[in-house]
Amino acid sequence: MTTMRNLDVISDSVCPWCWIGKRNLDRALATLAGEGLRFNVRWRPFQLNPDMPEEGMVRSVYRTQKFGSEARGKELDANLAEAGRNVGLLFRHDLMQRTPNSVASHRVVRMAHAQGLQDAMIEAVFRGYFQEGRDVGDHAILVELAGEAGLDRDAVAAMLAGDAYRDAVLAEDAAARSAGISGVPSFLLDGHLLFSGALPASRMADAFKRADAILSERASAA
Repeated sequence: MTTMRNLDVISDSVCPWCWIGKRNLDRALATLAGEGLRFNVRWRPFQLNPDMPEEGMVRSVYRTQKFGSEARGKELDANLAEAGRNVGLLFRHDLMQRTPNSVASHRVVRMAHAQGLQDAMIEAVFRGYFQEGRDVGDHAILVELAGEAGLDRDAVAAMLAGDAYRDAVLAEDAAARSAGISGVPSFLLDGHLLFSGALPASRMADAFKRADAILSERASAA
C-alpha cells in the first residue's frame, strides 16, 4: 500500500517564482497521480520582506531600493515575464503599483486549509497580484479574492479584523528561517527538504518520486 506523504511548499504570496513553481508543481503532481502517487499538499508561509511596513510600499520605490535602480528592476521583470510565458502564466508588472506586506494573505491561505480550499486561495492570490495588479496586502482585496476561491467573504473579513492566525504565520516563517531556508519556493516531503526553486515539472516529478522511494525503503528496513 502506497503511503500518502505530506508535501509542504514554503512560499511567499509576493514571490513570482512561487507562482511559476506552483504551475510546475501542478503538472508534476498530475503526472505522478497518473502513476498512482498522490500527496497531501500544504502551503506554508514565508516572508521575503519581513521588514515590509504593514501597509506595503510603492512598488517602484521598493524595487529601486532593492535592486539599485528602476531600470534593473524592469530588466528582472522582463525576465520573469518570459519565464511565466513559458509555463502559461501572464505577469502584468505594469499593473502592479504596490509591493504588499504578505502576512495578511498568508493568514487567509492558512484559514483556507481547513476548508480544503488552500490551493484555490493561493492561486487566487498569485493571480490577483501578478496578473491583475491587485494589492494583496489590502484586507478588502483579500476578502474579494477569498470569495472568488470559494471561501465565505464575511468569515474572512471577520478573521482579518482580528489577529487570528497571525502568530501561527509568524512562527512558521521564523521556523523556516531557523531551519536554514532562505529561498522560496522550497519543497519538503514528510519534513525532509528536497529542493528550493521553481524547477521544471519533469524534474519536480522525478525528485518527488525518488524521495518517496527512499522514504519507503527506509521504512521497510526499520
